[in-house]
Amino acid sequence: MGVPKKRTSKMRRDRRRAANSNLRVAVQVSKCPNCKEPVMPHRACSACGQYKGREVQPSAGS
Repeated sequence: MGVPKKRTSKMRRDRRRAANSNLRVAVQVSKCPNCKEPVMPHRACSACGQYKGREVQPSAGS
């Protein structure tokens, strides 16, 4: 198995990641079944706080 001889620098790593960032697909957005606001999948609705039909606690970081 091949092993890199030298460590990849942060600049080279970030440049590679930036070049491949446009290959990612756009985020899917669906509507909240409760309030019909747009919401990302697997996330609680920011408008009504519902996730999978039940009320969830708002996060402390937001």
